[in-house]
Amino acid sequence: MRHKAPVIAYGVHESGRREVIGIDVGEAETGAFWREFLRSLRARGLAGVQFTMSDAHEGSRGSIASVMGAPWQRCPVHFLRDMPGHCSKGQQPMIETTIRQIFAAEGASEAAERLADVASALERSAAKVARLLLEAEEELLAFVAFPPEHWSKLRSTNPLERVNHEIGRRSDVVGIYPNDSALIRLAGTLLVEQNDEWLVERRYLSVESLQAITQRPRTKRVQGGGHTTGGLTPSSRRRTDTTKRDLIRAGRAAVK
Repeated sequence: MRHKAPVIAYGVHESGRREVIGIDVGEAETGAFWREFLRSLRARGLAGVQFTMSDAHEGSRGSIASVMGAPWQRCPVHFLRDMPGHCSKGQQPMIETTIRQIFAAEGASEAAERLADVASALERSAAKVARLLLEAEEELLAFVAFPPEHWSKLRSTNPLERVNHEIGRRSDVVGIYPNDSALIRLAGTLLVEQNDEWLVERRYLSVESLQAITQRPRTKRVQGGGHTTGGLTPSSRRRTDTTKRDLIRAGRAAVK
């Protein structure tokens, strides 16, 4: 028996709607696996990515940088979950509350100032936390370059966690899969349903606010990372249909 890593890519296209754009299974989340996965998305038509967001898995960070060429947002929720390993148990509630204040800022300059102030305040009591916070500033605050009305949906992977949790719950029920296609079949069925729901739900981001993003020159600053990834992606209806066919085809292949 071998443990494998399923990865899923989601996007938000210029209509403001969310969309499932890819799924794959690998032996591990290595750089080589992530490069192959991201290049497969590009080969199927993914282009003009404005922003990427994911967990900070080492294997994906450089891959997102080299393949996508878009700014990367590190999920602050997962960053906070890592901090207890760098401070005493008694400090944990205080550190979590203090760092969360950074993301309550109302502007980009205020967010940067708050991060600097928090790092300075923690320098004596939790020096490693302060150092990690300063080192991660660019990737933790990448979202502030976008309209404020987008911030709550761009700064963490939490909006994706419900879907991922349901896939994990159902995959645990099955337990062991005969091959990768069987796992993709199960996850793909759920993702097709979720994709259809997103297409008829209220827009995730407004068209008006997205126009300011899609019409501006794109920054080249980027870093990588993550178990799931999402982004602002100029898209077309063609790619939505292609994604569905790919997921359904993977499911049928597993049945044969």
